[in-house]
Amino acid sequence: MLNLLWLQSGGCGGCSMSLLNAESPDVLTLFENAGINLLWHPSLSEATGDECIAMLEGILAGDIILDILCIEGSMMTGPMGTGKFHILGGTGKPMIEWVKALADIARYTVAVGSCAAYGCITAAGANDTDATGLQFDGEMAGGLLGKDFTSQSGDQVVNIAGCPVHPDWVTETLMSIALGEHNDEQLDKFGRPRMYADHLVHHGCSRNEFYEYKASAVDMGDRGCMMENMGCKGTQAHADCNSRPWNGQGSCTNGGYPCINCTAPEFEEPGHSFCQTPKIAGIPVGLPTDMPKAWFVALAQLSKAATPERLKKNAIAEQLIYPPTIHKRKG
Repeated sequence: MLNLLWLQSGGCGGCSMSLLNAESPDVLTLFENAGINLLWHPSLSEATGDECIAMLEGILAGDIILDILCIEGSMMTGPMGTGKFHILGGTGKPMIEWVKALADIARYTVAVGSCAAYGCITAAGANDTDATGLQFDGEMAGGLLGKDFTSQSGDQVVNIAGCPVHPDWVTETLMSIALGEHNDEQLDKFGRPRMYADHLVHHGCSRNEFYEYKASAVDMGDRGCMMENMGCKGTQAHADCNSRPWNGQGSCTNGGYPCINCTAPEFEEPGHSFCQTPKIAGIPVGLPTDMPKAWFVALAQLSKAATPERLKKNAIAEQLIYPPTIHKRKG
């Protein structure tokens, strides 16, 4: 059995809430099947107070083996590097000190969610709490543990980025560790598991026909592609949200909201409204990352010239107005 400890720091707990939606199997059944023993989780465990503190001290003393340390929420290092903005209840000791000590002896260290990975929402604005990620501070390597940190396994921190994370991203990562299959080659340059980060949100989007013809939404609720006007970053965002939707069918774009690229460092401060596409000379700034701008502009003009009337009308409607034409066979 592998022992897993889950701690929360600066965040909303949304990643734990998302994890509880894991299906086929549910998260506790998966832990049991994978041979993972959940030592403690703030929402799932009965132990509190002195019992929890005794367990943490037992881990540090070497009486309890710690195989997987999961951290949810950013590391609040303020004020002045003391970490006293977040004292672990009943200990008088800053959470960052507990995390550093536990990470030093854990076989694997996992950041669950973009806050734990990069600082994210808690680090937005003036960042009054001096929040940071475990091994990244925004896009910069470093964070609480430092860019050269490795767990006892010799691997860097696994950044399961997302706001919140998809439950499958967490369960599949933990399964990979439990099966002894995890290594740093499975992570991208921001430490994200490539099993979802090698995809784009654009893949599998239900609005792709509108995207291909550049038939764009103008207002919230429109059915068209949201990249040109509504701020959607699905062509740049590294995640498989539309090919692996939440609860079998949910994703931001399926729900009529633009992708905000929540798996990326510093997504929380785009410099403009999440629902607005910045443009220069009428050309969207956020173009697909793997296509030269000149090619995109040329193809966009050709696509718009060939856009079927059906798509033009449906793109700026809240419901399907014109269905595809039914073609009869000749003879």
